[in-house]
Amino acid sequence: MADLASLLRPDSLEAMVGQSHLIGPEGPLRRLVAAKTPFHAFLFGPPGTGKTTLARIIANMSDRPFFERNATSLKVEELRRIFESHRGSLMPPLLFIDEVHRLSKNQQEVLLPVMERNEAMILGASTENPYFSLTGAIRSRSLLFEFKPLDRAALLKLLLTGVERIGAQLTDAAERYLLDSSGGDARAMLKLLEFAAVAGGDKKPIDVALLKSLRPNALSDGASEDETHYNLASALIKSIRGSDPDAAIYYLARLIHGGEEPRFIARRLLVHASEDIGNANPDALLLAQATYYAVANLGWPEARIPLAQTTIYLACSPKSNSALKAIDGALAAVAAGEILPVPDHLKDAHYSGAKKLGRGVGYQYPHDYGGFVAQAYTTRPVRFVELIEVGFEKRLAEWLDKIRSHTP
Repeated sequence: MADLASLLRPDSLEAMVGQSHLIGPEGPLRRLVAAKTPFHAFLFGPPGTGKTTLARIIANMSDRPFFERNATSLKVEELRRIFESHRGSLMPPLLFIDEVHRLSKNQQEVLLPVMERNEAMILGASTENPYFSLTGAIRSRSLLFEFKPLDRAALLKLLLTGVERIGAQLTDAAERYLLDSSGGDARAMLKLLEFAAVAGGDKKPIDVALLKSLRPNALSDGASEDETHYNLASALIKSIRGSDPDAAIYYLARLIHGGEEPRFIARRLLVHASEDIGNANPDALLLAQATYYAVANLGWPEARIPLAQTTIYLACSPKSNSALKAIDGALAAVAAGEILPVPDHLKDAHYSGAKKLGRGVGYQYPHDYGGFVAQAYTTRPVRFVELIEVGFEKRLAEWLDKIRSHTP
């Protein structure tokens, strides 16, 4: 017997919920399908958001021979048989490949000439961003459409339909739990509803206790998923940079809950301490370095504590990217060919004959002048360091002004 998610699977664009940015009245996918123009496309996004459903609807609307395969078990020989059996056909087949991120480079190379000559229409679905899993050649010959997690309204519509279909009853709290804990995944929500109806037996209505006994925790992407991994790490650092400790701690929790390696998080904090805080609070780098050492020796679950401490400290610290801007500006100048000769008075003079060549001649030792003496350190003026009036960096600027104003 088909499960509830399969029973409620829509068979037309009009019946689909969600993804209005793609299949709404002005959506690009709807327009392409309506025009019956052959195209290659890869649909990517979280599970349970309608990718496979949409591919099947497109197949039904196209009147093409339809083949549905999963990349985990697809063989190159099978691909070639499908294409060869329809070579020269007036209506080339539509091949839908699920879990397309599992395709090997060899399999992708088999697809390339077929896509190039439009000998088949290729659709693929994946929970992973195709920029991480598909070659540039494949991407250049196809359209990429991102599916979003279903919003609460779309989930509620499906949930109420599912409740009516199986004759279930829900408490208000159970309804909220089904909506909130499913991570925008309609299939996961409907499966939990279906299992709860079975496990509850004659007990009505279904309550939160029963739902939590079947699925204690809310669903979320594992941090090991390529795009989720980078998105969460990016959100963590941007929240710290934006001085929002609460958001930063939330994204840290997401990374921890998703099974992220603790030293990866500590490395990101270590980089951030210099990149975005720098000399506005030099102690940030010391704490981040100590945290990296600590988590390397602790591991989970204890590593969460120093990571949280450092995350909060960095988020609350004054921010400056002057060190980053200075070194990147200097590197860009050097790369652009701005190679200034070292002045003779700064050159190494610790070898026989150096003075005869003028090496080191005229150099003024600052300590002989009370710590500072005005002299040229480049053959023409350069300016890369812009200290800002924030945190400890303000004091550095004051020190520098005081040093330079010293008259021996």
